[in-house]
Amino acid sequence: MKFNAVYAVFIAGVILLGCNQSGGSESGGENAGKKLVIGATMLSMQNEFIVNVSDEMESRAKALDVELITVDAERSALKQVEQVESFIAQGVDAIIMNPCEVEASSPAVKLAMNAKIPIINVNSETSAKPTAFVGSDDTESARIAMKYIAEKLGGKGNVLIMHGFMGQAAQLKRDAGAKEVLKANPGLKLLAEQSGEWDRAKAMSLTENWIQSYGNQINAIFAHNDEMGMGAVKALEAAGLKNKVIVISVDAIPDALQAVKKGTLDATIYQNAAQQGGTAIETAIKAAKKEAFKKEVLIPFQLVTKENVGEFLKQ
Repeated sequence: MKFNAVYAVFIAGVILLGCNQSGGSESGGENAGKKLVIGATMLSMQNEFIVNVSDEMESRAKALDVELITVDAERSALKQVEQVESFIAQGVDAIIMNPCEVEASSPAVKLAMNAKIPIINVNSETSAKPTAFVGSDDTESARIAMKYIAEKLGGKGNVLIMHGFMGQAAQLKRDAGAKEVLKANPGLKLLAEQSGEWDRAKAMSLTENWIQSYGNQINAIFAHNDEMGMGAVKALEAAGLKNKVIVISVDAIPDALQAVKKGTLDATIYQNAAQQGGTAIETAIKAAKKEAFKKEVLIPFQLVTKENVGEFLKQ
């Protein structure tokens, strides 16, 4: 009988201890100690700048002990919406989206907001308002580029504009910024404008067509990104026209920086991929944890020429 009584007391103590331990876990929340999971859908992993943003996101997520699931939208807004739907179904803690298009990617924002999952747009915008936006003012990048062209041409000359993927925020805003400066400089004439879809090979082909149409009339080309700028440079070099045509583009990817150093690309506009990617992750984590965060983070662009390219090559 004494043995049974002692045993009963022992069992009761174990049960009580177990309850106390369970209660301690509950007081820290149901997901205490659980890794945060962030889903990220990127415009295109064939674009070097976007890859740079994604790489920094991966690095920052690892440093902050967060699980990051990254998928490639392959420039399809429809695919991007489906990817966000999948993230919602998986029950991720936050979503980062690098939008394919301003309008067509907007349903993804609405889906996430309705599901009460924070969604952070990085690098590019949507008409639907997300939880937060991390990027740069694309209008400003085009202003910097076109002012550079105006200065180099003394306010007079023929300009070609190579657009990015039509309907994407960067394309729309860089177009607006460029047209603003053109309007303020009536001596600059817009010969033609067309999309090179952010792609180097397509940009090279487009420039070859422009050379056939306009030849020596071309004084400058503003390409909405470096991939296209590099394609334009290659076509101009093959035609023996590079020394006569100013080319400026946006992003300051490694290839472009080397080209500026060599003097084949006249200038590029530095867009901070690392800061955009890292800040997007930090913002997503804060939003998921319901901590204070900035609703909009705008990172300044910088003009890169042969004179200051060394500063950026060191980064």
